[in-house]
Amino acid sequence: MYIARTIEPHLRNVASEFPVVILTGPRQSGKTTLLRRVFGNGARYVSLDAPDVRGAALADPRSFLAIHGPPVIFDEVQQAPELLPYIRAVADAERDRPGQFILSGSQNLLLMGSVSETLAGRAGILKLLPLSLREAVGRPNAPLPWERTAPVESAQPTYSELWNLALRGLYPEIVASPGRDAERWHASYVQTYIERDVRGIRQIADLSAFQVFLRALAARTAQLLNLSEIARDIGVPAATCRAWLTVLEATHQVTLLRPYFRNVGKRLVKSPKLYFLDTGIVCYLTGVTGLEQAMHGPMAGALFETLVVGEALKGALHRGREPRLYHWRTADGAEADIVLEDGPRLVPIEAKASATPRPAMASGIRRFRDAYGDTAAPGFIVHPGDVTLPLGGGALATPIGC
Repeated sequence: MYIARTIEPHLRNVASEFPVVILTGPRQSGKTTLLRRVFGNGARYVSLDAPDVRGAALADPRSFLAIHGPPVIFDEVQQAPELLPYIRAVADAERDRPGQFILSGSQNLLLMGSVSETLAGRAGILKLLPLSLREAVGRPNAPLPWERTAPVESAQPTYSELWNLALRGLYPEIVASPGRDAERWHASYVQTYIERDVRGIRQIADLSAFQVFLRALAARTAQLLNLSEIARDIGVPAATCRAWLTVLEATHQVTLLRPYFRNVGKRLVKSPKLYFLDTGIVCYLTGVTGLEQAMHGPMAGALFETLVVGEALKGALHRGREPRLYHWRTADGAEADIVLEDGPRLVPIEAKASATPRPAMASGIRRFRDAYGDTAAPGFIVHPGDVTLPLGGGALATPIGC
């Protein structure tokens, strides 16, 4: 079953403007299915994951491109970065032909390093994460809560349906197969990810220690990142933890939200908040196995906040935009989970796992609006319930659904 993705028209637009299109994202986020759906009628498909195909590409790139000429989809292109200079040469020879090469990859660090050297100015780059809630319920173009200018017809999942999606995660294969054993799928995913993506970027001698690090990090999703504390807890040097975090970022497993300051330089040196990009992976790594445990257990608040941040990221990335998301926290503990920079406007957003919004939940938003005055737009309390309710002080409680 194909699940429609928000990014589809934006992918076509980029392919109409650039000779090379690059789609990155975590393994199993649906890149191959999407590319074959959008370009499969006019472009041949070649996977560089297959050893014999990869070997042919590395042995004689010119002949390989002559056989597999444009328009062509090269999947997992980071497996053969030596192809990129030759792709550039073909693209340069026929500059008036957009959409010649469609490239995908799950290892952003290697791929983007090669792109910056060889395809600068020739490639349009997009990122595909696992499904958004809107995509999962069949409304890929529905507005996000903070984008609504008027009431819209809702496809809000029920409270338990929403938490079930958070528990199982939003990878397309899991959403498309509701009867599948999610825990077994995630166990296989993590093992495959470690054996292929992690080793493909960095030779990690002690994979068991890396798995301990991965679980320790998952337990801290939606928290301020303190690598020194994690290193001390698991008995690994902080420098090693820092290198492992880079791997997780490069393979699209985690993201960091920097703190918002008017002074841009301060954003780079203060502590970021860490978020995993899929709540199902968090549940698997932290041992959350049941719906009741997800909804009411000690991880409930962090899981819901992770889900909301994921929706904000996907809302931007799946429309071909660069997300401008931050967090805000004062010395005395006032905070906004997300600060969305929308041109000159700053939109404060709080994620609350309770389905019963109350005015006290908006205290952080009120503090943020007091601090930033006219540049601060009305804020939102995003929750898993089904009510929309003004909470005073320029804050609106709104469901996460669509």
